[in-house]
Amino acid sequence: MSRIGKKPVDLPSGVEASVSGQTVSVKGPKGQRSFTATDDVTIKVDGNVVTVEPRGKSKRALQQWGMSRTMVANLVTGVTDGFKKELEINGVGYRAQMQGNILKLNLGLSHDVNFEVPEGVTVTAPKQTEIVVEGADEQLVGQVAANIRAWRKPEPYKGKGIKYKDEYIFRKEGKKK
Repeated sequence: MSRIGKKPVDLPSGVEASVSGQTVSVKGPKGQRSFTATDDVTIKVDGNVVTVEPRGKSKRALQQWGMSRTMVANLVTGVTDGFKKELEINGVGYRAQMQGNILKLNLGLSHDVNFEVPEGVTVTAPKQTEIVVEGADEQLVGQVAANIRAWRKPEPYKGKGIKYKDEYIFRKEGKKK
């Protein structure tokens, strides 16, 4: 039995959910999001509660049960609070700044990196060494943050590069004479 799938998803005030076929649409203050579930689960909306039930006892149905419930919960969280990833830039001369819809990164390369921010995500640079990625879609926010981080991953000797704010970089000792 899925422990996650058994829990119903509560809808806070100001959030509406509707089901048409296998597609769940959630509308809230930060926009509208939808998710199409597989045929292995049944999704029902009762007042301000969304429940997910498996169709049958197959392994795939039980796997999809917990995953579908989590996806619906992420839709609700996305339209109410949104998702946020914070990045830090470490290194001499490394910095970031926003110019319209483009994030300009100076990362010690022979050229500046111009990262175009996709639709549905807000990127801000409150300081030259901080980047904040926000949006309603958890997958898109995480992917944009990973794409920014991929330009200069943190290295283990000096810790230079772009890292997540809560990420720990295992430091190595350098060469000895």
